[in-house]
Amino acid sequence: MKHWMVVLSLSLLAGCQLKPGRHEQLVQADLAVATVQMDAMAKQAIERERLPRSVRDGDIRWVGSGDWTSGFFPGTLWYLYEATDNSKWLDAARTCTAWVEKEQYNTGIHDVGFMMYCSYGNGYRLTEDEDYQKVLIQSAKSLSTRFNPKVGCIRSWDFFADRWAYPVIIDNMMNLELLFKASELSGDDTYRDIAISHANTTLKNHYREDMSTWHVINYDPETGEVRNRQTQQGYSDSSSWARGQAWGLYGFTMCYRFTQYERYLAHARKVADFILNHPSLPDDGIPYWDYNAPNIPDEPRDASAAAVTCSALYELSGYLGKEGRHYRRAADKILKSLSSDAYLAEPGTNHNFILKHSVGSRPENHEVDVPLIYADYYFMEALLRSQKVQ
Repeated sequence: MKHWMVVLSLSLLAGCQLKPGRHEQLVQADLAVATVQMDAMAKQAIERERLPRSVRDGDIRWVGSGDWTSGFFPGTLWYLYEATDNSKWLDAARTCTAWVEKEQYNTGIHDVGFMMYCSYGNGYRLTEDEDYQKVLIQSAKSLSTRFNPKVGCIRSWDFFADRWAYPVIIDNMMNLELLFKASELSGDDTYRDIAISHANTTLKNHYREDMSTWHVINYDPETGEVRNRQTQQGYSDSSSWARGQAWGLYGFTMCYRFTQYERYLAHARKVADFILNHPSLPDDGIPYWDYNAPNIPDEPRDASAAAVTCSALYELSGYLGKEGRHYRRAADKILKSLSSDAYLAEPGTNHNFILKHSVGSRPENHEVDVPLIYADYYFMEALLRSQKVQ
């Protein structure tokens, strides 16, 4: 039986009401698979009181709250609750979200935005729980301690001190959402001002003329000058790491949502055009791990980069009126590819992750061609966003 028949059958067995239209049927079928996979995953996670990250040595790699990926599994559960309105997912999301509560005080990592906004941010959006609001504001306070006004950016890593004095990675654009939201919730513009400064500095220094992005910018912490531009997870310092491109597209689209600054929207469009028009992008829209990887087409694909890009394109399309149709069609194409047998797991396989074939860090041979929880998170987000723009 073809995969789409399997997932549609599961959807019907699960009592999902399929609405007219092939796109909605695709979404409902994907949600049916996600429900089966995450139900099994949640049972294991709750039994262990640990959070799934990826697969290593043939088994799930479980992590604690301090791992940068800790917010993605609770966030995925919140999306399932949003999609189904089933209290089972509400209970599971609350349980797993509570595990990362202490990270609101973590000042040693820039990814507190990923950790706390994907979990508590979605939780607050769906429940308006005042305790969640307090956690988000405290998390923003912690993240703000990493901001250097001379540089104009939030510091990324504290390690690699022998290589970089003040590293800022393109990934850090994603953590600004927490700051913007904290200003809305608290009425304190300090967090918003930091987010805007970081975005503006990134806009100035991170991008090449062709709209590809460097991964790491090394700043002088005393003067704010750029010392050098390099990579840690891409193929080379001059290449375009696929997930880095996706982080930037998503980040500047999100910044436009909070600020309505046209420069952010214009930049997001240019980054999207770079991605969609790149000669090494395969026909199915799922990129290789780096757009300049040396052995294309014999290089690993990165479903996580595709999922982030897909979700961002859906949001971007909603800000552009008729001109947004192009980006929506591109997002639909990526979503259809991720929903195929090539990337969507058969229920009960893939260690209960939803998507197959993602890449963490190819240069370090770390998490290569494995499922990754953040691929699942942004895939779920893309599914829900696609319903809103259709």
